[in-house]
Parts: sequence; C-alpha cells; structure tokens
Amino acid sequence: MNPPSPTPDDFSFLPLEFVPYPPLPAQTTPTPIQTPPAPALALPNSNAAFLSFPIPKKRRRGRPQKNQNSFHLPHFFPPNGAQNKQQQKPVPDISEEIIVINKESTNEALIGLSAGFPADSLTDEEIDARLVANIGGIEQVNYILIRNHIIAKWRENVNVWVTKEMFLDSVPEHCHGLLDSAYNYLVSHGYINFGVSQSIKERFPSEYTKSNVIVVGAGMAGLSAARQLMRLGFKVTVLEGRKRAGGRVYTMRMEGGAANRVSASVDLGGSVLTGTLGNPLGILARQLGCWMHKVRDKCPLYSVGGRPVDLDMDMKVETAFNGLLDKASRLRQLMGDVSVDVSLGAALETFRQVHEDAVNKEEINLFNWHCANLEYANAGLLSKLSLAFWDQDDPYDMGGDHCFLPGGNGRLVQALAENVPILYEKTVHTIRYGSDGVQVIAGSQVFEGDMVLCTVPLGVLKNGSIKFIPELPQRKLDGIKRLGYGLLNKVAMLFPCVFWETDLDTFGHLTDDTSSRGEFFLFYSYATVAGGPILIALVAGEAAHKFESMPPTDAVTKVIQILKGIYEPQGITVPEPVQTVCTRWGSDPFTLGSYSNVAVGASGDDYDILAESVGDGRLFFAGEATNRRYPATMHGAFLSGLREAANMIRYAGTRASRMKVNRTPSKNTHTCASLLADLFREPDIEFGSFSVIFGRKNPDLKSTAILKVTFNEPRKKSQEGSRPDQQHSNELLFQQLQSHFNQQQPVHVYTLLSKQQALELREVRGGDEMRMNYLCEKLGVKLIGRKGLGPTADSLIASIKAERGGHKTPATSLGLRSGMSKLQKVTLKRKLVRRAKIVRSSNKYVPPLKLSMVNVKVSEEIQTTNHAPPEMNSTGCVDNFMYKLTIWFQILFSITPLGARQMSTYFLYRFDISIPVKWRTHTPLQMLLSVSFPGQHNGEAVPLNHHPRSCPQADCGVEKGSSQRRIYEIAQLNRAMMERRCYDVSAGQGEIWF
Repeated sequence: MNPPSPTPDDFSFLPLEFVPYPPLPAQTTPTPIQTPPAPALALPNSNAAFLSFPIPKKRRRGRPQKNQNSFHLPHFFPPNGAQNKQQQKPVPDISEEIIVINKESTNEALIGLSAGFPADSLTDEEIDARLVANIGGIEQVNYILIRNHIIAKWRENVNVWVTKEMFLDSVPEHCHGLLDSAYNYLVSHGYINFGVSQSIKERFPSEYTKSNVIVVGAGMAGLSAARQLMRLGFKVTVLEGRKRAGGRVYTMRMEGGAANRVSASVDLGGSVLTGTLGNPLGILARQLGCWMHKVRDKCPLYSVGGRPVDLDMDMKVETAFNGLLDKASRLRQLMGDVSVDVSLGAALETFRQVHEDAVNKEEINLFNWHCANLEYANAGLLSKLSLAFWDQDDPYDMGGDHCFLPGGNGRLVQALAENVPILYEKTVHTIRYGSDGVQVIAGSQVFEGDMVLCTVPLGVLKNGSIKFIPELPQRKLDGIKRLGYGLLNKVAMLFPCVFWETDLDTFGHLTDDTSSRGEFFLFYSYATVAGGPILIALVAGEAAHKFESMPPTDAVTKVIQILKGIYEPQGITVPEPVQTVCTRWGSDPFTLGSYSNVAVGASGDDYDILAESVGDGRLFFAGEATNRRYPATMHGAFLSGLREAANMIRYAGTRASRMKVNRTPSKNTHTCASLLADLFREPDIEFGSFSVIFGRKNPDLKSTAILKVTFNEPRKKSQEGSRPDQQHSNELLFQQLQSHFNQQQPVHVYTLLSKQQALELREVRGGDEMRMNYLCEKLGVKLIGRKGLGPTADSLIASIKAERGGHKTPATSLGLRSGMSKLQKVTLKRKLVRRAKIVRSSNKYVPPLKLSMVNVKVSEEIQTTNHAPPEMNSTGCVDNFMYKLTIWFQILFSITPLGARQMSTYFLYRFDISIPVKWRTHTPLQMLLSVSFPGQHNGEAVPLNHHPRSCPQADCGVEKGSSQRRIYEIAQLNRAMMERRCYDVSAGQGEIWF
C-alpha cells in the first residue's frame, strides 16, 4: 500500500538538489574552506529573521547524526503581508516592480534552494546562459520568483508534464519574456519534467532526427543522459560492457532453502538514498509509486566480545570524535595552503595522541570505529584524505532522511533503461574524437557519432583502460591522477529467518585491531525492505583492500562468528545462511573501486576538471566523480548525466547554427564584401596570417567574431624529398597551399567563431601551421569563402561598421583602388569564364590573361593586370589557362573531400571539361587522372590511366611541360591528401574564381 500524498510541509516534494546557505557568523563550529559563493543581491531588510533548516552531514551516513547543524535561509522575500502592502504602493514603471505571483514565495524559495539555486542570486550557469539582461537588478528578482514558482509547481505533482501555458495567467504579461527564459532553461537542464512518469514517456518523439550520440556506460549517469537526449530527439546508442545496466548500482535476487524457501532482493552496490528533500532518485521513486523506508536512528554498538557498548561512553567518544574534526577544521584554516598536502588522518592521529593517556582500551576501539565509519563515507583511508578539502561537499548535502528503496535500487535502473537502446557486452577500449565527429571502438566494432559521453568510473580512467585519441588534455589527466578513488565491499547473507532485532536497521561491531577496524564494522538489516531476512556486513578502509583476496568462505565464517558473539549470549541461535554473496568491486574491471574522494593534493576543483568537455564539444564526461557537489552518491551520478545532456544539446545547437550559416549564401554580397575589406584594414586582433574583427562594445567572450586567414607569403619547400608514406598533416596542407600561390594574389578565407576562441588561437605557439592545426582539429571550424558566411555575418559586419561610425580607414575599398566599378568586375568575371568555354570548343588560339590575372580571393575584388603573350602546348590548347586550372585542382583536391560524382558534375558545370562516364564512379584521384581536354584525338577524352606510384615519370606517357603532365604531378603530390578527410575551404559555392 502506498503512503498518502505528501503535504507541502513534509518537504517530500522538494526538487533536485540542496544548496544551503553558510552558517551565521555567530556559529562556533568552523566551516570548511569553500569557494566563495556568487555575490548576493543587496535587498532591503538585510537583517531580517532567518529560517532554520537542519541538514545532517553525509560524512557520518553509516550512523545517523544525532546533533544536526542548522543552516539558515535569509528572508529574501518579504512577509506575505508586506507583499500585499508593497503591491498597493503606486509604481510609475511596472518593469521596475517586484512581481507577486502568490503568497507562498518563501516556501517556493526553499524549494528553489533545494533544487540547487541560491535564494537571492543566479548560478554561474544561469549567468552564462544570459537569462537576464542586468545582473543584480529588479529583473533578476522577478526571474528568481518565476523560476522558483515553476519548480514548486512541478514538485506538487511530478507525474504531470508542466507546460509554459500553465503560468501565463499568474505571471504578469511584461514578464513573459522571463517566463520563457526560466521555463526553457529548467526543462533543458533537467530541473523539471524529468524522470519515468507516463506523461514524460509520451513526450518521446517517434523519430530521432538530431545528432547521433554514443554513451559509454549504462549506469545512473549514462541512463539519465540518454533519456534526456532521446526525449529531445537525439539518436542515442548506449554501450555497456556488462550483461546488465546500472553499473555500481546492482540489485541481486537471492534465494535458497530446501523445506522453507526464502528469497529477497539486496543492493550489492549503491544502497542508501542519502537525503530525500531534493534527491532526484526520490522523485523517480514517487513517479513509480514506491514508498521509501527511513533508516532509523537506532544503531547499537557491540564490543569485541559481543557485549553492548555503554550508551554514555558511546556518546562521550562520539562527541570527542566530532570535536577532533572541528579542531582539524580550525587547523587547516590556520595552515592555509599548506593543509592541501596534509592528510586528515595525520591531523586526527596527532590530536588523539595528545589525550592517549586519558582514554582506556574500550574508548580507543570506539574511536577506531568512528574512523572506520568515516572511511566508509569517503571510500578511502584517512591517511590519504585531504585535510583541506575532504568534506568540501558537506554544505551541499541533501536534506531529509536517509532511506532504503524497498525491492532495491534496481527498480530505478530498470525504469530508466526502459526503451533506451543499450548494447550489452560491448567493452570500449578506444575513443577517437575530432572536429568531424567521434569513433568508439569496442572489440572489433566501430561506432560512429557526432558526440560521445564517457560515464565510466574514475577507477577505469585512472587505469587507462580506455585509450583516447588524441590524448586527453594534460589538465584533465592531472585531475584524474590527483583525485582519490576508494573501495567498499559487502557480504550479503540470506538467512532462513530473522534472528536480530526488528526495530533497528543498523548495528555496529568494534575491533581491537586498528588495521582491521573497517572489517565488518557495520551491519545493515534489509529485512523490512528486501522481502526476506537479509543482513549485509560492510568492509571499509584498509580492510576492504585485504578483503579482495580473502576467500569467500573465510569471510562468511568471520561474519557468522561476530553474529554468534553478539546474539548467542542473549540466548538467540544464529542459523547458517542459505546463500551468501561477497562483492569484489576493486577487482571488477568495469569499476576497479567504489567511489571517489578528495585525496591529499587534490581539491573540489578536480571534480570540475573531470567534468570539462574535450574537443570543442565532441567528448563529454559524466559520473559521480564529475559532480563537485554530490560526489560518491547515486544522485550525484544521475544529476551529472542531466548536466551533460544539457551541455551536449547546447553544443549541438551551436554546430547546427554554424552549419546553417555556412550553407546560407549572403544576399548582400557586394556591400558586405566591401565593408568587410574596409573593416579588416584595422583588425581588432592580428597575428601571423590571421586577423580578427569583433564588436568592441560587447565584453562577452562568447560573442561572435570574424576570422580571416590570408595565404600570400612565400614559403620554403620544406616537404621536398619526404618519404611517400610520410603522414600528411595540416602543416603540409598549409605549406603546399602557400607555395602554390607564391608571388600570386593572396587568398582570403573566413570563419565565424567566438571571441574566446580567437584569443585562444592567438596564444598558440609554433607559427601559422600550428594555428591552422589548432583551428581545424581542436576548434573544429571550417574555413569558407566570403559568400559562405551567410546573413549572420552580414548583420555582424553591419553592426561593427555602425559601431565604428564614420571612422575613415587608411585606404578605400580594393575595388575603388583598382579603378574598377562593380559592373566592370562582373563583366571581367564573365569574360574569363567565357574564355574557358572558348578553349573547350575550339583549338584556335585565344589570347588569354596572364597568370597574374588569376584572382582566387574569396571576395568580389579583382585587380587588373597587363596581358602577356600566351604559351601553347603541343595540342594547341592554351597552356597558361591550363596552368590556372592546375591551381584549381590543387586547391580543390587538397582541401575539399568531394566524391567522384560531385567532382565530375562540378567541373563539367564550371569548366565544361569532358570526363568519361566510365571514370565518374572512381575516386577523386582516379578521376583526376582521367581528365582530358579538347583538341586531343578529335575531341575524345583520353584518360591518363597510369597510377602515380606505379608509373615512372619517364614512362607515364604524358609530354613534359604539358598541362596534363602538370596535373599529373600535382596528383602525385596530393595522393595522401585524397586518402584522408580534409577541411572545406570554399568548395561548392564558387567563392574561388577566375
């Protein structure tokens, strides 16, 4: 039977995350070193009363904390009566008025707070999303009110899809823009309308038409990201190495017994929902109609011999232990940065030794038990935990009770995996990523996509089980190395009956050996939630590592001896278990451990570093070790998946916009070309062959800029004599392109990018070749002609020109400088194309323009040059024109990855060149060798069917100095270019022309 629906006072409907405010200055307990919060909005009545909000510390999760710290929420919003009074005051401009949506703004602020949003300021993500025009003003206050109202509305019934139209009546019309911003942000980032309810399932599209995404790992992070992406229309494929989903969340069905058959479900991995006030897994449970069992506070401890520990002594040692943690907090504040290199264990041991003479053996054993409990909470040895940052996530702990989910957390996994395309037993060993997409290799299978999300545990990354090509940035590699990754193991035992107390969920056992203090130190009773009599014994700290090599029979024997020592003196018989399971998470190749912690030398920043995407939005990372606020938790992994889904959606949208811009020809070509040439005479940034212009009044580093790359400087022929099999790179491409236009007119190619990317490009060392490699490989942009920039660039050019006003550039436009009008330019272009067609139709001599007449600039600018006597080859064709055509082949075949059919169609249209039909299905290189020109064998096409590698130059059958021979030689130089994918410069739009 399901429990009754919660009331607002229960706070069981609170949303995703919980971010408490720092304690009041008067609090005596020192706070850990934290990153300063975002500046709060200064509002009237700053000394108003505070609302107390108790938060239990997750770090003591093995045993419920009796004395809870109280965090406080400032009265950001005025009292209900004050709201009404404020509403009655006449305000001339309604845009400068704080709106009133309802009378429960304070309660909604608490809900927004538990969702991870500060009460009176924006998160960094909201600021980056530019949801409000002015930070810190009335508009921000109204946005926060609307945002909190939307979240609270959905939490009232998480089984209903909340639409924007539901708020049109309650939100004033002049704030509907803020409503749009808040609603779209909350939906795309997974703060509302997420989960497994029927209303959300109905929102999944019938066809997935957006980017192709590969998710590595079907754990909580991978499943939450996959579902979010699928709902928004992305094509998702999940690769999982195991035969099941869930990763470190694993619910196993145990059964046994002959006469009296018993069975139960037990969580061998993640088991406790640590806090339910804002826990998204609690929301999933509500959507599934599952009730949650609170882990009760009662947790008796038993001494080595099985005797119950005196309650007064227990409380005394626990208070002393917490006092030592407080002293450690004060110590790290006094030590400053030095504390980063000191372990928490060293500090506690130093303090303990000071009072060693004043404690007895029983108290030492109790102290060791609390140390083991702390090692369980962090899955790491105290001697390896950072004194400075071991508890850096404590202020963000979820509020509320710690709970078990009846039937196991596998129910959540099963619901999340429903209808998600998961390929099991696909062990990924290589991930390739670049500007054109990603490749994920599992065994002999290669999976290709636009983006990849890696959700493997930190232990797998530390082990190097997956090879990344190219290698991950050193910053991320260092973060992976610094963060700690610990171990926790379990022994699950199914008994024929319950022989322990039924009014408790946990009990502990002491040991007199410090090195084994974590061995079976805590027991969980699953009898109330598993459907059968199950006990779980935990193994933490150093004992967890030793447990990996302990025979299972020996481990079970030790546990049974402990249980008999506790219950047989009470006259209770401990039966033999009907089934037992021992975990080996440290030996599992898909985990190699349990969960992360902040080791000595690390900090909370390393979680953020692990969360950073790589390859300009191609490779993403999620998992508990990428969540700074909620590491080492199931909900932390789940939330990281939603976070990365939002990031992938943003990058996919940016790329789609960029492609749309690249494919949309400009409708104002002549005007914008002239303006662009004018603006680039005084670029904002200039380095090497690169120059950048942008709006100077816009300080946003993400604002759009225009980059121009100029190819016009002589280059040394550094590639001559290289081995035929030498790997070609963008450096070679850059040098070849430069060398072919040596002493010719410059080539200008462009692209749109952000101001931040332009600044990063400027800092690249190694010259223009390295910058070109960074631009194409790292940033993933494509260089295009002026016409390919599209209307977005036109509007940007116009705005920059308007911003600079009537400022005169040193020179006029190129067209005016050359003394040519726009009509003259167009006429000249037509004449040049006509000359090409005349050559095609006749063998007669046609006076051509000199080679210097060729202008391959992307813009509409042409310079006049003098004529010179032409050269003719043996076939009577104009050799000068054919040499120009050779340059065309060099550009197109080196830079543009066009297929054979595209190339044949393009050249037939562009130059009226005959290409035999039988050759049009060949590769671009083969087709190049088949090109023939008029005037040969009565106009019939004669293919040059000798392969460049197999045919000596003397025997190739092509006359030296002829046009065909030159094309043939260029084909030899570019054979490697044809065998790999290259980048578009200006293909298919005619930006490069005679």
